[in-house]
Amino acid sequence: MSDAAAYYAARFTEHPRRQAVWRELAAYIERDLSDRSSLLELGCGYGDFINHVRVQQKVAVDLNAAVRDRLAPEVRFVCGDCTNLAFLEAGSVANVMASNLLEHLDRGQLALLMSEIGRVLKPGGRLMLLQPNYRLCAARYFDDYTHVTVFTDTGLCGFLAAHAFTLIRCVPGLLPFSMNSKLPKHPSLVRWYLRSPVRPMAAQMYVVAQKS
Repeated sequence: MSDAAAYYAARFTEHPRRQAVWRELAAYIERDLSDRSSLLELGCGYGDFINHVRVQQKVAVDLNAAVRDRLAPEVRFVCGDCTNLAFLEAGSVANVMASNLLEHLDRGQLALLMSEIGRVLKPGGRLMLLQPNYRLCAARYFDDYTHVTVFTDTGLCGFLAAHAFTLIRCVPGLLPFSMNSKLPKHPSLVRWYLRSPVRPMAAQMYVVAQKS
């Protein structure tokens, strides 16, 4: 079993209500796309986001080859490291999405990642990030044994600015820390939660930035 497959088995098992939650999340995130021509998802996992987002061209990257079978037919899958996007031409992607990814990378890997994202994004292209906010979940942040780098909402926004991205939107707490939270997962309740100004147990931040 590869390291990626072992991680999936230990920390990223499938959840029966994941699809319903991500269908609502995709609709929520779509409003922040620069346009609907193309989207690259880094660390696509089970394809919960990219299978539901409505764009013309979809590309997904993940270290776990097994996720290929979970992706919709229209998704181009590349099994590989997110810090090497050599298979994409410069300025060929309108949007990049990454959920729960950056905290797994060290500083060297993060520098390579941001360089590659900046290269493949079109001028004015957007980067959407969803991940744990250390400020809101410090006690649980390292429950995941593969978490390497700490990010808060303030720190992540500064990190993006240092890599020539302009902040569009920052929501410090959008979602609970884990799919295993006790909050309801019915689509209508997820929709209400995302729109609510008060989100109990929210510990995952959502940040949108634009290539300068």
